[in-house]
Amino acid sequence: MTAEADERDSPAANSCALTRSYGPFTVVEVSGEIDMATAGLVVEHLDAATAVAEPDVLVDLRPVEFLDCSGLRVLCRAEGRARERGGRLRIVSDGPRIDRLLRASGLLGRFPPLRAMPSETEKPQ
Repeated sequence: MTAEADERDSPAANSCALTRSYGPFTVVEVSGEIDMATAGLVVEHLDAATAVAEPDVLVDLRPVEFLDCSGLRVLCRAEGRARERGGRLRIVSDGPRIDRLLRASGLLGRFPPLRAMPSETEKPQ
């Protein structure tokens, strides 16, 4: 599928998420406050990103101001969907708040954050 087709099939950007192609990756950029009231806005993007065979998804959390257990549940569900389809889901975060939340929830090993976006030319593993 081409990048243009991927973008056509992506959900429309909303107040909390947008999806774009970046080299071999599908990037879901999440922003604002992700809680029970807004997690569904992120789900539609992550569901679309993980619906393909062997998805390689980057979830960019750098613009996130707040993330609670609803947001963590969405990430865990999407990561499981990606794995089931032979792919992967990784997060990009350069802030200590997300690290603390992942550590406290026991999810730091499942989601070791990338500090920056990988090179567009990185080969999927």
